Amino acid sequence: MIKRERYVKEIREFYDSDLIKIITGIRRCGKSVILAQIKEEISLHSSNIIYLDFEDRSTTSFITTCDDIIDYVDNKRDKNHLCYVFLDEIQTIEDWQIACKTLRRHNCSLFITGSNSKLLSREFTKELSGRYVSFRIRPFVYKELLEYAKELEKNITVTDYLIWGGFPQRVEFNSENAQRRYLNDLDETIVTNDIINRYRIKKSEDFKKVTNYILVSNARNYSAKSICDYMNSHGTKCAVNTIKKWLYYLKEAYIIDTIDQYSHKTKRILEYPKKIYDSDVSLNSIRKTDNRYDLSHNLENIVYNELCYRGYSLTVYDNRGREIDFLAKKGNYTYYVQVALTIGEDKAYEREFKAFRSLDQIDKKIIITMDEIDYSTSNVEHIKFKDFLQRDEL
Repeated sequence: MIKRERYVKEIREFYDSDLIKIITGIRRCGKSVILAQIKEEISLHSSNIIYLDFEDRSTTSFITTCDDIIDYVDNKRDKNHLCYVFLDEIQTIEDWQIACKTLRRHNCSLFITGSNSKLLSREFTKELSGRYVSFRIRPFVYKELLEYAKELEKNITVTDYLIWGGFPQRVEFNSENAQRRYLNDLDETIVTNDIINRYRIKKSEDFKKVTNYILVSNARNYSAKSICDYMNSHGTKCAVNTIKKWLYYLKEAYIIDTIDQYSHKTKRILEYPKKIYDSDVSLNSIRKTDNRYDLSHNLENIVYNELCYRGYSLTVYDNRGREIDFLAKKGNYTYYVQVALTIGEDKAYEREFKAFRSLDQIDKKIIITMDEIDYSTSNVEHIKFKDFLQRDEL
């Protein structure tokens, strides 16, 4: 498995901190692998390491309570030095947070992962009371996907990434049917185990229908009311408050992200509709039939995921009624980024470039498309999608 240095680098600064390091993200995005890589790195200078995998029967056969965790670590560790404790899928143990809070006071540096059915952001705040730092892990971006495919002696094209996304394990399967089956099973596990069972949703079939609609509506503006109106008009009766609650569940499980429209006034941000992006574009593609994949919206979704991975803060920008997909900020730099499948035709070219009119000339303006021809102008840089995927920065 490849070394995901961008994530490990962020966590490395906290190796010896008494803050609990929580590695989170959607299922099967590679959290446990990153935990193993950190453990291997620390082992180069310390042998005072304890690792417990709570999805392993050999662990859960003798550790069943939070007190068992504390006792096991206390008995196995060198008490004269800092002990590095790795607890993988800790949420299977009741009152796991008590064990974590206790061990951090016993000169332990804790690293934990957990599935989203238990370890959700609000629970971090409630259970650990600010004694933690969390790190969001995402499925592979394209450069990581290429690196892993090279290890497996496989070839991943840009189009393949545009359709099937970056869940690491899907690359291990040779056929499209096998990949689709893996992704469908993963999707069912996330939706059923991490949400329906956890929140005890009684109208499970209605929830699945709403989830299907949301995940194929990626890279689009939405409001809870608009989703509610659509579902009601198609025979699924639900209330706006129910849709709001279900959207919250999807966000908490890292299945979707939402971004706001930019405004100088905080109150105005609350008034605007938001935009939905899938955690991985495969969540859209597995819901498509007859190979009619939504390449246009998947393209924008991937640009979103890649920019988040690179550390940009993102909002939608309304330029006098003309929407710009992303106002991207990082440090002292601001970029206006427009995404389109192609601008080869005159109408598409005019529509996309028109969005940049009257903007401040200081900030950089970028348009990203699948076109092979360079359409850059004196004040707008055109980046080919395949080249964008190879960049580290805008």
